[in-house]
Amino acid sequence: MPLNLQNLNHSTMVFTKGRTSTSLNGSWNFCVDLLDTGLRQKWYEMQPANPVDRVEPWDYDPFMGESIPVPSNWAMLKEKWYFFEGSAWYTKKLPPELFKKRESDAESDQRYILRVGAAQYDCKVFLNGKFLGNHYGGSTPFYVELTDDLAEETNWLMLCVNNTRTLDRVPMRNTDWFNYGGVYREVELFSLPREFIRDMFIRLSQDGRAIEVDVVVDRAVDGPSIHHAHLEIPELGIAQEISIEQGKGTCRIAAEPERWSPENPRLYKVVLTAGEDRITDNVGFRSIVRQGVDILLNGEPIWLRGISVHEDDDILGKVTSDEDIRRRLAHAKELGCNFLRLAHYPHHERAAELADEMGFLLWQEIPVYWAIDFDNHNTLKDAKNQLIELIKRDRNRASVIIWSIGNENPDTDSRLSFMRDLAETARLNDPTRLVAAACLINHAKLKIEDRLVDHLDVIGINEYYGWYDENFDDLYAIGKNSDPDRPVVISETGADGDNSSQGPSEGLFSEKYMADVYRRQIDTLQKLAYIKGMSPWILYDFRVERRQNIFQRGFNRKGLIAADKSTKKEAFNVLASFYHSIKD
Repeated sequence: MPLNLQNLNHSTMVFTKGRTSTSLNGSWNFCVDLLDTGLRQKWYEMQPANPVDRVEPWDYDPFMGESIPVPSNWAMLKEKWYFFEGSAWYTKKLPPELFKKRESDAESDQRYILRVGAAQYDCKVFLNGKFLGNHYGGSTPFYVELTDDLAEETNWLMLCVNNTRTLDRVPMRNTDWFNYGGVYREVELFSLPREFIRDMFIRLSQDGRAIEVDVVVDRAVDGPSIHHAHLEIPELGIAQEISIEQGKGTCRIAAEPERWSPENPRLYKVVLTAGEDRITDNVGFRSIVRQGVDILLNGEPIWLRGISVHEDDDILGKVTSDEDIRRRLAHAKELGCNFLRLAHYPHHERAAELADEMGFLLWQEIPVYWAIDFDNHNTLKDAKNQLIELIKRDRNRASVIIWSIGNENPDTDSRLSFMRDLAETARLNDPTRLVAAACLINHAKLKIEDRLVDHLDVIGINEYYGWYDENFDDLYAIGKNSDPDRPVVISETGADGDNSSQGPSEGLFSEKYMADVYRRQIDTLQKLAYIKGMSPWILYDFRVERRQNIFQRGFNRKGLIAADKSTKKEAFNVLASFYHSIKD
């Protein structure tokens, strides 16, 4: 289809750390469009006009009428939009002062890049009636250059966002979290020089003796090209020239940076200049490797004391903030965590930045969740793009130690091929981190058994003995029957506990039952030497359509803390007591 190019992808990403931007957050004109009338009637071609001056009838006026804030999720704004799935239109007039004709050649050569932090799920971008492209994926940022299509006077930006669940998307129709729709992360406009730095990947070398840097420069089609970039890390006394050929450069710099760790979250300011462009980032340097069944951080074994988290809020939906993320990390610290699993999709990039600052290790993943269409080439294309976008966005973050490529997929030939491709993609784009997936147990053999594990560094296991699996003794049998040659992390376990006034005092869904499941899980798992961590499900109760019994009422109640993000359940203290007793 002409309006489904998916041309806004990992190849158009732009490094934006340390850059100044113009925020496009705030009020946008808005209209839900259940039947995709706007695409058929080409609303994007409409011009601003007084209604009395129009000569043809129209179903929607993009330039006046209802408005909503950006970022937001439409489900949280009006009750009638709560379960809406389909297309919605956003329209905003760009600040005219940004595009006034410049007098100097240097200013007139500016390029304008739009960044949308996340829009769920397919976002089509139009400027002044022209289709510029679209992006697939509800949780990763995308970028589009506006330069050549800007008018001198007035510029109207339109976004058509569609959150319909389909069989070929990642995730597909069947998920276990709420399908929020909308532009729910920040929208920004960047003004960049004619030639600019498109990407920088910086890390500690595998041997630990040097810092390695990869640079990509976006070159002008005509005019001079950048042949050198300059890297500075003042605290390490580094000032290094990097040769640029065909827009790319790489170098290795002998260095002994202080190692980043949860106990010592040491960050260094990195400055890169190329031509008229300059970027900065705060980067930690550390090593993470697998050795047998051990996970080694900076050469020392570590046990991952973790918790799983969703990006969900009782009031704001999927919209988050520094305050919300800091509260999440503070609760994790209170639990005694050194590790978080960010499930089941890429979270806001500030989560990794703050984890860098506060000293947490992270498992990040893409939503290859449950029954993906593993035989569909377009589905694999979607998954690979989301994975590369996540990696390119966060691979300078020391806190991120694991890229996860899937969750609870059945062991079939097509799934193995699909997931093996993703594992190879992760290592190709970032060979410095571990690759994992949340695998399934062979319940017939009561054994950890999955062909995918041969392609992973860390085996994630989701198990709910004491909850969905009634016979808790089976967990003992699995532990005894399994002998993996690489580390296992219990990526999910837990039970629901409704601690509201409507919750039961005992039995299923009671706080007492939930806490008892945690005690039994801890008693069993800590005896297994190959288990090197756990991230129980989950920190906060979260919204989900499929959970509708009298205790759930539209929420998954497995949170150690209720949906108000303050009321702790009994199991919180059970897990905290265990974690605080562990010594690395």
